[in-house]
Amino acid sequence: MSTLSAETGPEDANNQSFWMTGNYHRTVKRTEDAFQACNDIMACFQERARVERQYAQQLSEWSTKWKPLVDASPLYGSLLRAWQCFLSSADRLSSLHSSICRALVSEDGDRMRTWQKETFRKKIFGGFKESQDFETGFSRAQKPWAKRLKKLEKAKSAFHKACRKEHVAREREAHAQGNPDIAIEKQRKIQEETELAHQETEKVRARYEKILEEVTHYAPRYMEEMESIFDQSQEEERKRISFLKQAFLSIHRHLDVTNNESVKAVYNELHNTLMSISEQEDLRWWKNTHGPGMPTDWPQFQEWTPDKKHKKGKKEVEQKAVVMERSVMIGGVRVRALYDYVGQETDELSFKAGKLPLFMFVYSYIMCLYDAHVTPLTLYVCVCSGEEFLKIEDEDDQGWCRGMMDGGKEGLYPANYVEVV
Repeated sequence: MSTLSAETGPEDANNQSFWMTGNYHRTVKRTEDAFQACNDIMACFQERARVERQYAQQLSEWSTKWKPLVDASPLYGSLLRAWQCFLSSADRLSSLHSSICRALVSEDGDRMRTWQKETFRKKIFGGFKESQDFETGFSRAQKPWAKRLKKLEKAKSAFHKACRKEHVAREREAHAQGNPDIAIEKQRKIQEETELAHQETEKVRARYEKILEEVTHYAPRYMEEMESIFDQSQEEERKRISFLKQAFLSIHRHLDVTNNESVKAVYNELHNTLMSISEQEDLRWWKNTHGPGMPTDWPQFQEWTPDKKHKKGKKEVEQKAVVMERSVMIGGVRVRALYDYVGQETDELSFKAGKLPLFMFVYSYIMCLYDAHVTPLTLYVCVCSGEEFLKIEDEDDQGWCRGMMDGGKEGLYPANYVEVV
């Protein structure tokens, strides 16, 4: 207000007064301004809600990224737990800021929208009913006052015009009286004109003062009616301010994490975890886990015992025999024994390399000499031909296969004791 008075004169400042004609429109416009302010408030804090959601997401992503690296770090004991607590605290804070986002959008935003809908009653062709009611009230109260002001302004203009006319006449009279070149008759005429101008001025002054008295007399009534409508507008504005105050307090309550018990609990737990870092405890754990405190089987005299063959997969094959179909090799693969083998246990096969008798060897050698179709390789195969049977499962990592003799007996055998036929 001081700036307005400095930049404009007293007359301009007076023209800005609420009591002047039409200046009540600023008060009426408060309703539309308040409605727009509500829209701006909701847009403002919806954007803040997005910030809270993004922050919660970034906290969660940060924790997820670092958790496996922290778990695999070379730290241990209470120091490792302290580092891990930072990540778990971030997860809890992420949930908290997600809840702040939800509160701003659903709780505060919905409350604002509901109040706005109930408070501002829109008209079909635009505007608000509250604005129309205040506009009508102010206009009705100001109409008689405006008519009187217009009449007063007209009387004032007429009075000022008469005063100027009288002033000009008196100047002419004063000039004529001091000028010997002007005839006496003309001077008398100028005096008469001055007297007539003075009479007209007095007449107009009387009318102006009368109208001013009427306006002054009507002013209290005008002020009372205007103040009545203004007080109604003030009451509506008071309700709006009161609601927005509570809305801002609710938003503050959701955003103020300093008084949030959940946040206090998060940082109290983190602080306690950091304070529980113990050099003695961590060093003791390392000593007992990786140092001299580890349990050790010191060397002792042990009696010799024969080694037992360990055939990996043997028990597994027995346990899975009912469940798994023997489809590893459909029909099996025909193999021939290269060496004799006698099964050591009941689930092992026995077979012979099967060398020919001496007379058969001599006969085969003679046939090799006289028959070109019988080569030394053929002779070797004839001499070394052993028992043949089916290999039904491949070699395991211990060098054992499963086979089936022609009689249907199944069992294990060394893989390097046979060759594929």
